[in-house]
Amino acid sequence: MAPTRQLMLSVDTMDDYMTLFGMNDQNIALIEQETGAAISLRGTELCLSGDDNQVLSAQAVIEKLLEMMAKGEYVDRSRIRYAIALQREGQLDKLDDILKDVVAITHRGKQIKCKTLGQKEYVKAIKEHDVTFAVGPAGTGKTYLAMALAVVALRNKEVERIVLTRPAVEAGEKLGFLPGDLTQKVDPYLRPLYDALYDFMGMDSYQKLLERGAVEVAPLAYMRGRTLSDAFIILDEAQNTTSEQMKMFLTRLGFRSKMVVTGDLTQIDLPFIKRSGLKEAVSILKDVKGIGIVNLTDKDVVRHELVQLIVKAYESGKEPEANDAKENKA
Repeated sequence: MAPTRQLMLSVDTMDDYMTLFGMNDQNIALIEQETGAAISLRGTELCLSGDDNQVLSAQAVIEKLLEMMAKGEYVDRSRIRYAIALQREGQLDKLDDILKDVVAITHRGKQIKCKTLGQKEYVKAIKEHDVTFAVGPAGTGKTYLAMALAVVALRNKEVERIVLTRPAVEAGEKLGFLPGDLTQKVDPYLRPLYDALYDFMGMDSYQKLLERGAVEVAPLAYMRGRTLSDAFIILDEAQNTTSEQMKMFLTRLGFRSKMVVTGDLTQIDLPFIKRSGLKEAVSILKDVKGIGIVNLTDKDVVRHELVQLIVKAYESGKEPEANDAKENKA
């Protein structure tokens, strides 16, 4: 049986205890589960017990969480899981670097920061490249962070307008006839882009920018024949573009513009006979200078912790994609 050790760890205030432990002690239970250390409260001190590796791992994670709390950072189960993952990889100190920079500020004054190393790499790639591809599962902040940087670029007068687009492909179900004019017909497909814009600009500012043409939200089909200069262009849900659509879109790039292309290759809604334009573009353009390609993983999921577990479960148990199977036969 491995030798055990005990370590007493002081916590400054009762508020820190409550935040660290979480509702019904679920945060501490998570740290115990992931590190193997037993954690208990004795007076005003935490007692960590277990073998050396367990105790040292739990200590490092808890001290980092307390340090984050002292700086006003929000601590939840998702962030605790990520801290533990970094500790296992010997990269826990990088958490400070991740949280150091503010990417943008919403219209309500909330600071938006990267939450994972993958997100930090993504933001860096957008700043350093004219065209950036972000491929990864749902909940990794692909669209939201791109939108944040687009709004910052517009406010800093680095670009004259923001252009947001996505292919109008239904997610595995037929919506049927949609009433109304063009704007009303495409709204259901573009709603996630509107939501992010409202968050950063507020409704009034968004409407004013829309009226003067500084913000444009349109389906991908309306990009044909255009040259987009002095613009920050975001193509969302790009896994649902065809090869022809992707080539058409990428060749719209004009001078003093940035393009960000986001998508999740596990959620392709195209007919089986169609190959994803995103999948093809990432393969063809991977060595082209000036193009950044960032692959986000389940570790970068920043939604509810169950989203991360769902993504991991599907990744580990998925069957070969039908698209791939057909391509392999060709």
